[in-house]
Amino acid sequence: MINVEQLIFEYPNLRALDEVSFHIPQGSITALVGPNGAGKTTLLRCMAALDQPMSGNIRIGGIDVLEHPRECHRIIGYLSDFFGLYDRLTVRQCLHYVARAQGIADEDCEAAIAKVSKGLYITDRLDVLAGTLSRGLRQRVAIAQAIIHSPRVVLLDEPASGLDPEARHELAELFLELQKQGMTLLVSSHILAELEAYSTDMLVLRQGRIIEQVAIKTLTHAQDFKLTLATPVANLAALLQSIDKLIVLKTEHDQSALLQIQGDSLQQHELLKNLLARNLPVCEFAKISNNLQDAYLETIRQRP
Repeated sequence: MINVEQLIFEYPNLRALDEVSFHIPQGSITALVGPNGAGKTTLLRCMAALDQPMSGNIRIGGIDVLEHPRECHRIIGYLSDFFGLYDRLTVRQCLHYVARAQGIADEDCEAAIAKVSKGLYITDRLDVLAGTLSRGLRQRVAIAQAIIHSPRVVLLDEPASGLDPEARHELAELFLELQKQGMTLLVSSHILAELEAYSTDMLVLRQGRIIEQVAIKTLTHAQDFKLTLATPVANLAALLQSIDKLIVLKTEHDQSALLQIQGDSLQQHELLKNLLARNLPVCEFAKISNNLQDAYLETIRQRP
């Protein structure tokens, strides 16, 4: 759905994007992560045909973004980190204006407004002036504007900024619903725990370069487990180290250990059987979840 090849963008005395290339499949929700100044916002603006790169190619849904920006705007939705609303218009008028600008027929606007406002829980605010809304409600209206024309691709720069925990949960559910409808999402955020709730892929940008792209659902990082025994066992570390395909990270008082295991659930099952066969009084054998932040930090540590 999204193909970016050798993208270069420069500000005076700064190369913000340095030969960036990646591909994003249809129907995925990709987390765009990286430190401040990595080039995330610049990348999204280039993909939204708002900034012109020095060189490179961007194709979204088969459309050359740089050659046909207006045509591209019909199939994408974009939410800037610093968005604006027409404060003197009601929420309904803001949405109607964007709907017409995106080519929705006038007679179809009310249905589109009703659908998107329901999904973002702003139905009761449609006749309120945008200028009187709180930061969180303004954010919801801005997202509604970005998706009112049911785009095939949605680009969101810090979409949960200013939202309370309940609103962020609702936003995650909305993104998953958009994915079910066939949309492809690219979401930039500094809150990795938030991205983990809905992302299928992770794209790591650092100093203007893509340093990693992984499918989160199929990460093959070694899995950590906590082992706890009912009673201490002498020389527990040595005993565990003698077991094949098991890395002992730490032991404590010959009664607990932090282990690292390579393999799937069947191999984990075999390991537990091995532990029990050695008459170890196992009372806890629990997986320590590796989350999106763990994967991101591991990627950063492995790259100079």
